[in-house]
Amino acid sequence: MQISARNILKGKVTEIVKGATTSHVRIDIGGGVIVTSSITNEAVADLAIEKGKQAYAVIKASDVMVGID
Repeated sequence: MQISARNILKGKVTEIVKGATTSHVRIDIGGGVIVTSSITNEAVADLAIEKGKQAYAVIKASDVMVGID
């Protein structure tokens, strides 16, 4: 598979927190950095995502917002 996104972070799934319709999937990309993605429960099942398996965080965004207190 080829995709246009250039920000692809390889890591290991450390946690999956399932909700009613979506799951938060946490991926450890190394250096103490965890990336969290919110995806549908159906996507978790279709991709067979499990704790301990390798996964990729693919980031495609046209905007990055920054906020401060």
